[in-house]
Amino acid sequence: MRLTILSRSKTIPSTRRMVEAARERGHQVSVINPVKVELHLGPRGAALSYQRKPLPLPDVAIPRVAHSVASYGLAVVDQLQLLGTHLMNGARAIGRARSSVRCLQRLIAAGVPVPATVMARDAKDLKQMVSLVGGVPVLVKLLVGHERRGVMVCETLTSLKAALEAVIGLGHNLVLQEYVRARSTDVRVLVVGGQALAAVRRQPRTGTLRRSLFTGARLEAVELTPAFRSAAEKAARVSELEVCAVDMLDADAGPKVFEVNPSPALPEMEQATGVDLAGAIITRAEALFEGKAKAVAHG
Repeated sequence: MRLTILSRSKTIPSTRRMVEAARERGHQVSVINPVKVELHLGPRGAALSYQRKPLPLPDVAIPRVAHSVASYGLAVVDQLQLLGTHLMNGARAIGRARSSVRCLQRLIAAGVPVPATVMARDAKDLKQMVSLVGGVPVLVKLLVGHERRGVMVCETLTSLKAALEAVIGLGHNLVLQEYVRARSTDVRVLVVGGQALAAVRRQPRTGTLRRSLFTGARLEAVELTPAFRSAAEKAARVSELEVCAVDMLDADAGPKVFEVNPSPALPEMEQATGVDLAGAIITRAEALFEGKAKAVAHG
């Protein structure tokens, strides 16, 4: 199988793990920086080149498109699909997952429990926004357009005001979500090919704006209960993602999905759980490729 991972660098830990797993299974694997791919569209159809040379099409591509290059990177993903490459995650599904509110809208329409959420253009009515999600603590996301630019947990209204003071004037959209004070943790479940494989509980640092709750968090493996398994697998299915991490609040009424991540970090979760998650992703890529090959043979 010819496998391509769309990633800024082969030195990124999650990318490196998938390269190792693919090579251990005897596959040809390459890492392609999506911003260095050139898209060609015209009377002769569609084509791709990489660093001015024609790009050989892989059998399967695993997109790991960074937020900073999402617009261009997802166009590359679409072009690969147009040319017949099987994708672990499609561009439309990745784009929806990256938009916090669109993702939640899709989940709630499918009956997936989500936390109380408020989206606003600015923080002028901060106290009212907080009351609508049940009071502090709250999970706060800052958005530019539909792209998330940071996330934090704030335990008090005072700390929330202080944290936002420096960014309120930048014109970012704000998303506030309920958080669970009693546990002050959330659960991340990795789903591959519709199957929940492992779960970790995360203890995030509070009051500091970060790229992700995952940054600087302490992880510990937890039992994948039927409730968390069911919620994670349904969220992945609704999101139409082959590979994703589903982040949930551990609420008294049951798990509530607050985010679906289409490019989850792997090494830290592998270390915490002892599960070969990179290997599971490559195994799923093999199954997709074999299924496609059989379909062509019987076509």
